[in-house]
Amino acid sequence: MNQILKRFEDKTAIIGIVGLGYVGFPLALRFSEERYKVIGFDVDEVKICKINSSTSFISHIKNSDVQKAVFQGLVATSNFERIQEVDVIILCLPTPLNANREPDLSFITNTMNTIYPHLRANQILSLESTTYPGTTDEELRPIIEKRGFTLGSDYFLVFSPEREDQGNAHFTTRTIPKVVGGCTHFCLKVGVALYSQVVDQVVTVSSTKVAEMTKLLENIHRAVNIGLINELKVVCDKMGIDIQEVIDAASTKPFGFVPYRPGPGVGGHCIPIDPLYLTWKAKEFGVDTKFIELAGAVNSSMPNYVFEKISLALNKRQIKVKNAHILICGIAYKKNIDDTRESPALVLMEKLRSEGAHISYSDPHVPDFTKIGEHQFNLTSVDINLGNLTTYDCVVLITDHDKFDYDLLLKHSKLIIDTRGKFRGVFSNVVSA
Repeated sequence: MNQILKRFEDKTAIIGIVGLGYVGFPLALRFSEERYKVIGFDVDEVKICKINSSTSFISHIKNSDVQKAVFQGLVATSNFERIQEVDVIILCLPTPLNANREPDLSFITNTMNTIYPHLRANQILSLESTTYPGTTDEELRPIIEKRGFTLGSDYFLVFSPEREDQGNAHFTTRTIPKVVGGCTHFCLKVGVALYSQVVDQVVTVSSTKVAEMTKLLENIHRAVNIGLINELKVVCDKMGIDIQEVIDAASTKPFGFVPYRPGPGVGGHCIPIDPLYLTWKAKEFGVDTKFIELAGAVNSSMPNYVFEKISLALNKRQIKVKNAHILICGIAYKKNIDDTRESPALVLMEKLRSEGAHISYSDPHVPDFTKIGEHQFNLTSVDINLGNLTTYDCVVLITDHDKFDYDLLLKHSKLIIDTRGKFRGVFSNVVSA
């Protein structure tokens, strides 16, 4: 243990980041900022080539930031034999759901099988992927021990959930507190030493299970509250009440209320997926997570709710969805980012297309949409201008990017379906959804 702690003290430790996506890549850059040598591992050769040529592939990360990291020694590779060179292995891998909507840990298990022969003594392995409580102990610990290492003595295993918030300029990898749980006391001590190099505040918990559950609670809290406000949006709409005005008024209460805003559904890797990891694991203990599942059902129903609002608004103008020309504004799952994972826009577009609508989209952060997950469209983002707005029967605001010209949209769109409460007030061409 003293050996690896010493390497943190003098900054000679070599950091290995496995998975250079929206979580792993910013973390790699952050370690590089602190003058650590970083080796990034990925299977995507296009991504590797971009990094090694100092080019960013994430919209909110500048090329200059990548250039600085590469100059400092950051290198990306698909050669997993180089795992033996690093003192730290941080796994930032996807944890999706399988076809049965159950946890799919194949990215983690396959990676562990790949790096298994190259593990060596006095390394620290940290899992950051969101998963169900028990994953670190049940899936990773046996692999380390099978390799012949003793946790807390000559190998160190921790779980530290990622907390990236893309597009949020108020928080960075450095300023977001980092939760860490270790398999042993000494594993935790090494884990704290690791993350203290790049994060201002490290929060320790008693076990990896607690750390895993912490991440799920954070995301389930959001999923449930978003489900609540989305359901209330539907109720308020039926009653002729502006839900945005209600939220604004409730927000004046200085205690006991946290404002959540309704939308067309939920997206991203976390909120639509992570609650189901706990739901699945809870069944092992004979517990049904009815509240969590209900929130998920409400959120999943929102694209259909938006579709119905589009259909009714068009019908009032004697236009059918079939053959209507519809522009979707924003297909990223939230504003000012380029991440389209699980975006409700994609579900809505599929529904509109199946009903015969002609679909276009505009998203300044997503220039092309060929295939995203199971959704396949051969589309490119269109510019929004006076010349083409008048060609659309309906404009649907799904993601309220700052780069959109909302005055232009309001003045020249025949019909706007507003799912984000961006157009406050009464306008003849705006329908709240």
